[in-house]
This record gives sequence, structure tokens and C-alpha cells, in this order.
Amino acid sequence: MMIFTSPVETIAFEGHSFYVKRDDLIHPDFSGNKARKFHYFLENDFPHITKVVSHGSAQSNAMYSLSVLAKMKGWEFEYYVEHIADYLLENPHGNYKSAIDNGMKIHVGRGVPTPTNQNILYIEEGGRQKEAEYGLKILAQEIMDWQKENNIAELNIFLPSGTGTTALFLQKSLNIEGVVGVQHPTVYTCPCVGDSEYLKKQFFELEEDANYHPIIISLEKKHHFAKLYKENYKIWLKLQQQTGVEFDLLYDPLGWRVLLAHPEVFSKPALYIHQGGVLGNESMLPRYERKYGR
Repeated sequence: MMIFTSPVETIAFEGHSFYVKRDDLIHPDFSGNKARKFHYFLENDFPHITKVVSHGSAQSNAMYSLSVLAKMKGWEFEYYVEHIADYLLENPHGNYKSAIDNGMKIHVGRGVPTPTNQNILYIEEGGRQKEAEYGLKILAQEIMDWQKENNIAELNIFLPSGTGTTALFLQKSLNIEGVVGVQHPTVYTCPCVGDSEYLKKQFFELEEDANYHPIIISLEKKHHFAKLYKENYKIWLKLQQQTGVEFDLLYDPLGWRVLLAHPEVFSKPALYIHQGGVLGNESMLPRYERKYGR
């Protein structure tokens, strides 16, 4: 049985001290926020399921994690994408190659089939669904237990968001679970895929009560998802140099830029959730190096 716990480390970055929840270390093949989101499906038995179907981008972290889940469960895995770049087809690497190696069957340019077959498990893009709450409750309990053990009365938590599923269910679970002797931590997040309005909409689709929603913070300048920004590359290199920790190149650089731009978050002890995804660096890093050098 896989153990869903991860250590908390203390790091110093740009003159500030942070705690980092190392969810990237849960398991070599099944880690980060996707391990938390898909924990429900790994933990429970689905005797009638023979196949899992999902959709998204060709280098998605969720795609790779689902390929691992399907392999562990003995399920087929079919994945739908709108497009695959010619370079990726000719030079498979990163999440795409690893998912293919795990037996994924990929469909290009076709709509996702309507979920009608009871033998098929349909997973929303990025794992944005109610079942994700199961694993995030466990993460919330881990954090509050750690908080109490270390006598940290107040805590702010930060993580960057795609669909916002992880941040939402983490905040909701922290509000509900509770541990005697510590205050409920506040979760801050930033939008990486869309803007703040997009992220709010995602929250409301999963939870109507806004009291359970995280606090959204962002940069003033608009950020385009997956576009190469020199500022993102520079802060990612600095993170490695100053902390020795490898972060994801797609979400974490923007996350750290936003965090440093909002000192109110680290007015209390601050915990950064490392959500994994570093396998995707196999595709992102060469793009940055080609554009900006090593």
C-alpha cells in the first residue's frame, strides 16, 4: 500500500524563510497534487471499471499520473488531446513519453466521448472533480498535525493553481477538520491557466459556499499559460541555487513570483505546497534553454 505522507522542509529564499511541504516526494511515479486528487481512485476498489478516460494537453501532469493509476489498477487508459506538436511526435519525452510507456492510448483532434459506459471511469481535465476532496482531506490533516507538533499557532499556505481544485479542497478541509490548539490555516493561491475570474468560476463549480474558497492573489501584469517568460526561468534557476530543490517549470515560477510580490502571505509562517510535476521539466527546460541559454 502506498503511504501518502510527505516531509516538511525549511528553506530560505530571497531573504525569507519558508516551509515547503514536499508532496513531490510521496512516490517516484505517483506524487504531487495529482496523487492527492486521485487518491480516492487508488484507495478504493472499482470491480466494474476496465478503462479510464480523460482529456487535456499532451504534456499534462494529470495525464501521466492517470497512466500510472491505470497501470496500478490494471485498467486501459485512453486520453484525448486537441493537438500534438510535430516535435513531440518525432521526439517523445516528458509526461507524454512516460504515459505512452505506461500503455496510454492517445486520440488526437477528437471530442471526448459522452460518459455512458458504466465500465469506464471518466476523469475531468486536471482531475477537477468531487472525488479529489478525499485526498485533500488527508493532506489537510497532515498539515494541521504538523502545525501542532511544531507549535505553530498561525499558518499561511500558498500553492499555484490550474483548475484550483487542490487549493479549494485544501482550504475547505482545513476549515472542517480542525486540530485542538492551532488556528485554521489560510490558503492563498494564484491563477496560472486563466485569470482570477476564471479561477473563481472553477471554485464555484465545485463548492457554492465562498467561505471555503482560498484567497486569490496575482501579479498586475497578465500571464499567458505555458508561454516562456524570462522572469520565470530566472526565478526557477534561483530557487535551485538557493534551496537545492527542483520545482516544476510550468506553475511554480509564477507561484513564487506572486508569493514574493505579496508580503502579507509571509507575515505569518508560510508553507509552500510543492505539487510535483517535475517530469514536465524534461520538455519545458529545453524550450527555455533554446530561448534564453543555459
